[in-house]
Amino acid sequence: MEIGNQIKKFRGKLNWSQETLAEKAFVSRQTISNWENDKSYPDIHSLLLLGKLFNISLDELVKGDVESMKNEIEKNNTKKFNAMAWLLTAEYIIVAISIIPLIKYLGWLGGVICGILFSVSMFTAIKVEKMKKDNNIQNYREIKAFMEGKSLDEITEERINNLNKPLVKVICGMVFASIIVGVCAFIFF
Repeated sequence: MEIGNQIKKFRGKLNWSQETLAEKAFVSRQTISNWENDKSYPDIHSLLLLGKLFNISLDELVKGDVESMKNEIEKNNTKKFNAMAWLLTAEYIIVAISIIPLIKYLGWLGGVICGILFSVSMFTAIKVEKMKKDNNIQNYREIKAFMEGKSLDEITEERINNLNKPLVKVICGMVFASIIVGVCAFIFF
């Protein structure tokens, strides 16, 4: 990605330190450093603010990155994340179905096995979130949408809607797991 070089270049033209730019962009100096060293990618709001601060267009700021973003979205968007989501769902179902029988028939050892299964599920969930963060997928999608003509309000609304989706999934998963545990308890006790 070229964004790091672009930020360094335009910051240098203005003779600003990372700290000065951070203050003007309402982020930390470490965030500026991460952007410049390609450890993270600015979100659409930060990019627009950087464009204003540097007095350049968004096109000029993300020069060369848009095609890379599109490729990254396509590459990471479907197969890897869908596979991990199905794996996580299967793990949750296995934990929910097995908890009562394992504890009833194996006692404390069954509880340990359930704990291990739960830990594996949590590891998978954390891995999925880390993959999303490492690949900057959300930022890339928003920038791509903006470059294709979506308004900032539409993008912000989509972000809010997407933030609510995991919460709904967690609540539905908990309700589903509770029902399964209840049915297993009824059957085995």
